[in-house]
Amino acid sequence: MNKNLKNKISDKLVNAFLKNKIISPLPQKITKKLTDADEFRKLCESKIKEPIIGFKAGGTGIPVMKKLKEKEPFYASIYKRNFLKSGKKVKINKSTLGIELEVCYLVKKNFFLSKDAITMKNISKYISHMAPCIEVVGYRQNKKGVTSFGDLCSDFGANVKFLIGQKKKYKKINISNLKTIISNKKINQTVTGNTGAVYVSPLNSLRFVLNKLKKDKVNLNKDFYVFTGSTVGVVPILGRGLYAGKIDKLGSAKAIIH
Repeated sequence: MNKNLKNKISDKLVNAFLKNKIISPLPQKITKKLTDADEFRKLCESKIKEPIIGFKAGGTGIPVMKKLKEKEPFYASIYKRNFLKSGKKVKINKSTLGIELEVCYLVKKNFFLSKDAITMKNISKYISHMAPCIEVVGYRQNKKGVTSFGDLCSDFGANVKFLIGQKKKYKKINISNLKTIISNKKINQTVTGNTGAVYVSPLNSLRFVLNKLKKDKVNLNKDFYVFTGSTVGVVPILGRGLYAGKIDKLGSAKAIIH
């Protein structure tokens, strides 16, 4: 695909992102391969002149990764406009894919000064807090379903909103095996999960994102959040109202869907 056409398509998606619009589906040449989708994501993000508060890991479910024949997850920037406190309202549309329950970490800005690769042994020194959060996921395109991680990555990581619960000072807990649950009592919908569903563990997912940021030479020069991926898969939103999620030992987060 030539640069001019790619630029025009990215302008359309950026406009949809900024104005909450829905556009026609992106061409498969952009979405089929994750490497192409990631390049397109970076092009789109370069055109958004708004504060970034952190990054999300996407595609962290290993069974889904195997099914779609992907080798690793992806990451995307999260903007302040899509970052809410627990309990706020989120408007959905026909392109909304679902709702997720995640572990997020607040990472110290001194991470950007580190020279070494991030490992499971040295990662803790860069974390200040952790929290439960809910993510509403979906497209800015007239599109449903997922055939590749490129579908999600190319559209700003398919993030609609993040709603964060109360932060706790970081401490080492068995983060790879905590029970999780998300429910909408009004419509009697409940889905259970486990933090072990997230790319071995949320901490491992964080490690993945931090090393990708290093590789891409990203530097926010401030503390930032990393949202590590769903512990319950992508839960379909079957009705409006309050969705409440809880992660053992970490706390809860809520979203009002309307």
